[in-house]
Amino acid sequence: MAEKKSSMRKPVFAKVDQLSPGTNGHNLIVKVLSSKMVLQKGRSDGPRVHQMQIAECLVGDETGTILFTARNEQVETMKPETTVILRNAKIDMFKGSMRLAVDKWGRVEAAADPATFTVKEDNNLSLIEYELVNIVEG
Repeated sequence: MAEKKSSMRKPVFAKVDQLSPGTNGHNLIVKVLSSKMVLQKGRSDGPRVHQMQIAECLVGDETGTILFTARNEQVETMKPETTVILRNAKIDMFKGSMRLAVDKWGRVEAAADPATFTVKEDNNLSLIEYELVNIVEG
């Protein structure tokens, strides 16, 4: 029987300052600096009540910081001072600036050990405003 484990790739971890608009598939180890609830509402579907939560969390590493949009159960993991591993994260654009997010194809998990790096707080990538430019060829 062939070993299936050998075909799995080891994740390549990126740094915050390597992120750019419209990209996805990022794996990062970041520290949560702050978390602010921006939306919380309940919806009842028959006997069950669905709670919807969205929080904006400032996360970073030794290269910079970025806002992470945590949804529902991710909100619980994204507590300040926690080190988290983001797998298959993507960049969403919100009002011309970058936001990091993890959808159903990715994973947010608390790291077993706290990060040893000091977060570079003076390089917030979410403060950079991008403008969509249409290029007409012809």
